[in-house]
Amino acid sequence: MKFKELKEKTAEELKEERRDLKLEMMNLRVQKASGQLENPARIKIVRRTIAKIETLLSEKKLQQTTDAS
Repeated sequence: MKFKELKEKTAEELKEERRDLKLEMMNLRVQKASGQLENPARIKIVRRTIAKIETLLSEKKLQQTTDAS
């Protein structure tokens, strides 16, 4: 998912997306361990997307604290 698309989402949508991606990452790890993983590059994509979401959530939280004071 592109950073621009993620940036347009609300914090709740981002948290939901992060939860879904973490579940997918767990499933990918299980598939890798059992030798059934078809697309190993998907692990890298999911990991980076989770990092992008974490970054956006941190920025939104920081912006809220800055706006509040």
